[in-house]
Amino acid sequence: MIKKIIYIITFCLISQITLSAGSDISSSSIGSEYKEAQKLVKRGKKLEDKGKSDKAIKLYSSAYSKLLEANTKDKNNPDILNYLGFTLRKAGNYKEAEVYYLKGLKINPKHVGINEYLGELYVKTNRVDLAKERLAVLKNCKCEEFEELKEIIEKN
Repeated sequence: MIKKIIYIITFCLISQITLSAGSDISSSSIGSEYKEAQKLVKRGKKLEDKGKSDKAIKLYSSAYSKLLEANTKDKNNPDILNYLGFTLRKAGNYKEAEVYYLKGLKINPKHVGINEYLGELYVKTNRVDLAKERLAVLKNCKCEEFEELKEIIEKN
């Protein structure tokens, strides 16, 4: 019985951490399109890590379509805007990705995910000074996004 309780508590904690990664609001307040898109993005990241970029891009494209639907229902959600930017950036559409990231930052200037991903976009487009500005925003967050962006900037 105690093992079951520990298992349930552990599962709930891991689920909450996974769902909240890169987002500033709870997933329960966001529509099903966002949740589906989030799953597609996570699967895409795993494929990308395995070197299967073509398959990952297809998932990112599907996620983008779902995110557009979610965005029509909630235009001021920085998490949706973050993932719209992410999927576009992964597809190589840096200009439009930047637009979504900047919209998200207008709503929440300290959004951890947006600041990291926008910083990555700036590095990719040879604007390292702007990436360092995003890193400065993340400096006190004590989060992995700060470390990841810092590493990307240092490699450049």
